[in-house]
Amino acid sequence: MLHSTAESVFREVKELILSGELPGGELISEGEIASRMECSRTPVREAFLRLEAEGWMRLYPKKGALIVPVADGEAEHVVAARQLVETQSVRVVADRPQARSGLIAALQASMAEQRELADGGDVAAFSAADADFHKMIVAAGDNPLLDTFYAGLRDRQRRMTARSISLDPGKLPRILEDHAELVSLVEAGDADAYNTAVLAHMRRVHGLGLRGGL
Repeated sequence: MLHSTAESVFREVKELILSGELPGGELISEGEIASRMECSRTPVREAFLRLEAEGWMRLYPKKGALIVPVADGEAEHVVAARQLVETQSVRVVADRPQARSGLIAALQASMAEQRELADGGDVAAFSAADADFHKMIVAAGDNPLLDTFYAGLRDRQRRMTARSISLDPGKLPRILEDHAELVSLVEAGDADAYNTAVLAHMRRVHGLGLRGGL
């Protein structure tokens, strides 16, 4: 039962971090979370240790747990990695009409979900749907190693997107416009244009500015 509770606390606190409800730089205590989750401090302590091991928290004895902020340069690194992986997957599906057709149908369904979430102003759910949209593109490349690599980026992507939208809700419609453009480029099998468009999209979302004449 303890492990089950600790797992629940771990998942819920991690979700609060990824959604931005617990922002980077905030100091929280075991007691606060135990009270919020209506449980004892023991499973909270276990969950905090896991979150520290994953790099989301830094624990300070007798002081609390610091939510680790997004590190300087992290957004640049995440964007560069995502661009390489996504574009490679688009190159693969460009030569596989059947796989491309299936991907387009899945992306269009995702777009419908994203529009509904955006209309409802659900930033946490939208950021998750956004991450899944891009993950679908990577998965279509049918490379298990890239899938595993990208899975490690997904949580960082979610957190960065949620923070960006919270700071500027006006980004929501622009993200949807960008996603519609990306779907069109996947459908056309134009990997070079996708490479340029997805980089511009990510840099806009995360407030990095444009480079390379984009």
